[in-house]
Amino acid sequence: MRKLLYLGIAGIILYEIAKVYFIMPMPGSQRMNSIEIAYFLHSWRWAFRIVFWLMIIAGCTTALSGNKKWVTLILLFVAGAVTYGTNYEMAADTMFYQPSQVILHNASQNKVKDERLVIGVEANGEAKAYPIQFIGYHHQVRDVLGGKPVIVTYCTVCRTGRVFEPIVEGKPDEFRLVGMDHFNAMFEDKNTGSWWRQANGEAIAGPLKGQMLPELPTTQTTVSQWFKLHPNSKIMQPDPTYQAKYDSMSRYESGKGKSTLTKTDTTAWKEKSWVVGVQAGKDSKAFDWNKLVKQRVINDRVGVTPVAVVIAADNKSFFAFQKPAGQEIAVRNDTLYAQNAAYNLLGKRVSGDGEDLKRVNAYQEFWHSWRTFHPHTQQY
Repeated sequence: MRKLLYLGIAGIILYEIAKVYFIMPMPGSQRMNSIEIAYFLHSWRWAFRIVFWLMIIAGCTTALSGNKKWVTLILLFVAGAVTYGTNYEMAADTMFYQPSQVILHNASQNKVKDERLVIGVEANGEAKAYPIQFIGYHHQVRDVLGGKPVIVTYCTVCRTGRVFEPIVEGKPDEFRLVGMDHFNAMFEDKNTGSWWRQANGEAIAGPLKGQMLPELPTTQTTVSQWFKLHPNSKIMQPDPTYQAKYDSMSRYESGKGKSTLTKTDTTAWKEKSWVVGVQAGKDSKAFDWNKLVKQRVINDRVGVTPVAVVIAADNKSFFAFQKPAGQEIAVRNDTLYAQNAAYNLLGKRVSGDGEDLKRVNAYQEFWHSWRTFHPHTQQY
């Protein structure tokens, strides 16, 4: 019976560590294709736990009556500590919490500094902005925009900001942060238990594998630039409960953080180099951030789509557009020019002839992330 105890303790310790290892950023874990193993371990967690703890209980009846019961007590303590630590101290949703309240103010009441970066989004005539300093800690913020529910998400390890409609099988759902896959945040829906990738809203494990969450177009700008373009917008304010967490994120936006997972490579095409990833239909291309800052505007193609990627005078806010056929885009003082027309940074025509410019999805991202989730991407 003593052997049964030892097998049960070894089993529960190895199981709990493995369950966390495959979905958290541990050495080697995020560079392997192990999502199916991770989901299997998660789905059958209670079966594994019941079997191993029954073995432990059965073995204890003999071990606790022997001369070395102190050894048994130590082993039981270790098994309990590992179980507690992996499920409460190392679990993603117990490390990063939702805001207790989503506080939104207009420009006149806003307390967020002008130079801070935000993920901005519009829907049904309503615009809101969410500072990266806040959503980078929370990972997701639930809100209502234009009369419909949204989840504003951010993964600091990939530098990816995305906004989705939390609609699963045609119904609103709730999501919890469950871990990560290939360094990208991963969420679990409440109703089906499927796991969803933050970088593109794809279900990568579970009953709904292969389905996609509806994504809303977003813009990454500074606070001041966002209010110039959207004067009637509201912006998320800090939740006082998490001020210390926000303070720890203060250097992240500028790339000056010291964490191995979130620091920035300053030269091009390294793991943590910044790129602007542009998606046009099924085609994608990555543009080096340093080159964009130097050139101010890049006229190019993504697949067959002619595009222009533009950075504002603040060197932080960026935009991408589909170019009119045969035309080149230039930028001066945050105004875009193409032949006989001028446009603002939203692509709205402010003078001249022609239609507004069509926006194209563009994201600032670490190169390792864009390359991983767009394996056929081109490089500029």
